[in-house]
Amino acid sequence: MQVQNHIFSWLRCDQFPRIVINKYATAHHYLRKCMTVFSSSSTLKSFSNELVELVGKVAPSVVNISNQSGRGTGVIWSADGYVLTCSHVVGRSSTVTIGLSDGRTFEAKVVGQDQNYDVAALKADATGLKPVEPGDSENLKVGQLVVALANPYGRRPSATSGMITSMMGSRGRFEGMPRGNTIVTDALVNPGYSGGPLIDVQGKMIGMSSAYMQNRGLAIPVNTIRSVAELLISEGKITRAYLGISFNAIQLPTDISALEEVGQDAGIMVLSVERDSPAKRAGVALGDIILKIDDKRVTDTLDLQRLLTKEVIGKDIKLRILRAEKPLELVITPIEEKD
Repeated sequence: MQVQNHIFSWLRCDQFPRIVINKYATAHHYLRKCMTVFSSSSTLKSFSNELVELVGKVAPSVVNISNQSGRGTGVIWSADGYVLTCSHVVGRSSTVTIGLSDGRTFEAKVVGQDQNYDVAALKADATGLKPVEPGDSENLKVGQLVVALANPYGRRPSATSGMITSMMGSRGRFEGMPRGNTIVTDALVNPGYSGGPLIDVQGKMIGMSSAYMQNRGLAIPVNTIRSVAELLISEGKITRAYLGISFNAIQLPTDISALEEVGQDAGIMVLSVERDSPAKRAGVALGDIILKIDDKRVTDTLDLQRLLTKEVIGKDIKLRILRAEKPLELVITPIEEKD
């Protein structure tokens, strides 16, 4: 045993055969340390290879977008030629050029766009397209690994990786930012990444990169994109009901959420009320917390957006709010939102 210890004292980890390490692992802590190095190296290599495969799997669904105002990225949404990108990428263009990873280029028509959500839908007469596989952004977790893909300059895709650092709620209208919940990541989003997919470790699209702010990448959740894209493709625009407030989702204190007349752990806090707006006329005040619209719970900004559809424009709807910890019901008549 003394001879073995003497030998182990000078053997270098990278020179010692693995079979010997396995045989004498329990004999000396140095060997266990060597095994950790070998294991870590193997894990890193495996992880690296999986990332390469992941990018290669999704890359054919990532396209280049170019027009007179510049370049950006898009993602193939359907095999029949629909492509999605950010509204700010297409700007005022009615047509753009899309470039596929196989080198083909097509002219695509802008069939609809929405600046509030920062989403645009394009249609190209192209065949042999590989659409991205949408995932689910409902239960994303902080710390979840993600990869952002882009293809702003040619056939070769670009990719950066990171993790979800937070989920940011909407603050209503905010110049340069998409409305609705936003995925915040530490994946570097370089110029040209706007419109590219943010994917999970299964290669499913969970968001669309839209902006970079304070060393964080911002992405529109895919569940929002899915509902917006459906309307843009079918109607060319989104008609919304307008209340005249800016807002943010908040968690309610436990003692408040436990009240029978509340019965939910989150709501929408009113940050401001515009003059001569439906909310102002209905008596909505700064600091009110919206709990329900027509008896339907509102726990985040996406809930609010789902309920403020064109069907409620011009109709009286019930707004259940919490004011100074006391439930209150108002009646509000939304109007059509103007761009």
